[in-house]
Amino acid sequence: MKSERLSFAIATLIASLAVTIPLAAQHTRYKLIDIATLGGPSSYFSGFGQGEQLLNNAGIVAGSPDTSTPDPNAPNCSNPDCFVSHAFRWQNGVLTDVGTLQGVNGDLISVANSVNARGWIAGSWDTGGIDPLTGFPATHAVLWRDAEITDLGTLGTGIESNAAYVNNGGQVVGLSTINTVPDPFSFLGAATHTFIWKNGVKRDLGTLGGPDSFPSVGCTNEHEGLVAGQSFTNSTPNATTGMPTQDPFLWENGIMTVPCRFVTKGGDREIRKIDVDRLHSCPTRGDGADDSPGRAAHPVPAHRVGHFGRA
Repeated sequence: MKSERLSFAIATLIASLAVTIPLAAQHTRYKLIDIATLGGPSSYFSGFGQGEQLLNNAGIVAGSPDTSTPDPNAPNCSNPDCFVSHAFRWQNGVLTDVGTLQGVNGDLISVANSVNARGWIAGSWDTGGIDPLTGFPATHAVLWRDAEITDLGTLGTGIESNAAYVNNGGQVVGLSTINTVPDPFSFLGAATHTFIWKNGVKRDLGTLGGPDSFPSVGCTNEHEGLVAGQSFTNSTPNATTGMPTQDPFLWENGIMTVPCRFVTKGGDREIRKIDVDRLHSCPTRGDGADDSPGRAAHPVPAHRVGHFGRA
């Protein structure tokens, strides 16, 4: 993704006013607000890429702008411009640095990935350590609730985690390594599983039989207890892609199922959605008859893995 200054278009729909306006006279007006940075050159959207909710109906915006502090881990930088960034919360013209494990000062990085209707922000922050499997700063999933900051930790003996989103019920969905055994198929270096967290309790959602599973992006407002994602189904690399076969999954009430049916049509793989009501869209599995995966099911990092998906 490009490194670009973060600007959000905040729309006010005139038709929502309690005034009857003839249809021909209605106009949607937009106000472009430059939220700026925390002293550095750039700002960033969600670390999980496009589709995550960074603006709620209350006008609260979440993001991750640069500070003026150079990244101390250069050249193994977490951001393309090698500046430290902090997650922020913006509302009514007020930009608030929500901080890191060191507070608002120091050289650790934090990233906002989504905001819910309550203004809670899910994301990640640097722990201050280096992941021996990747050689880059280790990160933990984090939740900012008003003035309270919670490090969600990892699964098992894993070193890395990240929170993809927090839904309006307060459930956080993310991913975490589960151990420190090298995994050639995980962009985090070790076996990675999707998790769900609420009120201090974190649950490993497992996989469809392969070593890794990843939450889908753009599922910010899923119902409570419902998680969509993708998982490897085995550990056998595909001859074409070098990666195992992956399927979409729907996790609900402790059960992970495949909500989509794959059929072969005219020599091409085609995906057909089954659970239309509960799953927004079926992720792409493949475009060939060899069951090869299509797009990567997990975010692709800019610098290796670190802050998940900036490019």
